[in-house]
Amino acid sequence: MTEERILIVEDEYIVAMGIKRMLKNMGYTLAGIASSGEEAVNKAESTFPDLVLMDIMLKGEMNGIEAAKEIKARFGIPVVYLTACSESKIVEHAWKTGHSGYVIKPFDEKDLQKSITVALCRHKAGKNDLEKGFNTAGYSFKNNENVPEKCEKMSMRISELAECSERLRN
Repeated sequence: MTEERILIVEDEYIVAMGIKRMLKNMGYTLAGIASSGEEAVNKAESTFPDLVLMDIMLKGEMNGIEAAKEIKARFGIPVVYLTACSESKIVEHAWKTGHSGYVIKPFDEKDLQKSITVALCRHKAGKNDLEKGFNTAGYSFKNNENVPEKCEKMSMRISELAECSERLRN
């Protein structure tokens, strides 16, 4: 059983309850449910979840993208978007926010599990990189400069992600 706490942000009650059931089946702890962007930010501040599942199209003044940006900036919590929306402008805007994943509705438990696992692993690997002073901004192979060293670092990072993924599955 995992210890990760997940905040659900979904303005459709039935959908939120379905996600809650899926999370319970997967062994996650529910940090709470919010139905608006404003409520999501407040709940993230009070419960400090390990991950936020965020619907993009929320009722109210603050949509899911705006709430996700604020949650990520203020608390450093990874956000996985949930949406039925396929409008290119909205999807493009969501991609630019530095999200940790994206799940298209309707989805099943397996799809959700994969996105959560990847997001949590990336977040954990990023934290480890920061603690080690490792630059996660990307790798440049211009002029064949430090190629062996960079390949070794990338290989280590991939093995850390695989190890993290395996631990999350168990």
